[in-house]
Amino acid sequence: MNCLFCRIIKGEIPSKKVYEDQDLLVFHDIAPKAPLHLLVIPKEHIESMQDLEDRHIEVMGKMMVLARQLARDHGSPEGFRTVVNTGKVGRQEVYHLHMHLLGGPTPLGASAAF
Repeated sequence: MNCLFCRIIKGEIPSKKVYEDQDLLVFHDIAPKAPLHLLVIPKEHIESMQDLEDRHIEVMGKMMVLARQLARDHGSPEGFRTVVNTGKVGRQEVYHLHMHLLGGPTPLGASAAF
């Protein structure tokens, strides 16, 4: 498998990590759309939300709950945006499920939209 995010998880490609546990990896997006732009990814290779199964409920919930703390810890305590692009129609570019976490000290503008 030549998945970009799997290679980041394995340490083959460097990233600016901000959080890691047994299930998730979080790192800064290399082309940020907002002052805070993190990618939250499961370590298990799941291509997209279309491939989720009941067994993924816990890790998806963990991603959502973690987003709140990440936003607070990284300069966006008053709110944030989460985006999960899914499939071709949803404009997914990397086929490893990932959540964009966007925020900053001021309200997000149109440039932070996907």
